[in-house]
Amino acid sequence: MSVNLPNLLTIFRIVLIPLYLYVFFSEFPYHVEIALGILILAGVTDIADGYIARKHKLVTTIGMMLDPLADKLMMLAVIASLFLTDRISVWAALFFFVRDLAMIVTGAVYHFRGKKTVPANAYGKLTTVLLYVVIPLVMYRYEYSEAILWSVIAFSFIASAIYLAKARLLNRV
Repeated sequence: MSVNLPNLLTIFRIVLIPLYLYVFFSEFPYHVEIALGILILAGVTDIADGYIARKHKLVTTIGMMLDPLADKLMMLAVIASLFLTDRISVWAALFFFVRDLAMIVTGAVYHFRGKKTVPANAYGKLTTVLLYVVIPLVMYRYEYSEAILWSVIAFSFIASAIYLAKARLLNRV
């Protein structure tokens, strides 16, 4: 495995997942705010690792695999925490889980079959940004927050379809 700063930042994001869950479900004062801060830190490190990797030509195959995995695992943890605290419906959580788990499994299948890895596209990145915008609304139970989340989930399915189409084209023999 190629250990460079962007990959270390990605690994750090993965380490933040259990910390987020611990804080979110704790009884600490301001636990939701602290959990949100951890999520924002994960988002900032996501931006930083991508920027550093591209700027300094440190893009690696493992980084292209771990980066979206870290994003998806963090979002799955967040969605689970929102569902378990009745902030979103079972249907919203289910659609989100099915989509992200399908993307993780598909990525793993492509990797282990020796297929080319497709870097994240603009639609996938926009999906992540939109999730970072809507999650605080859901955390604080703002009116219409789940409706907004549904629109992001719908967009994520479109982004996934585009990603999968590019992966199939890239690996067409």
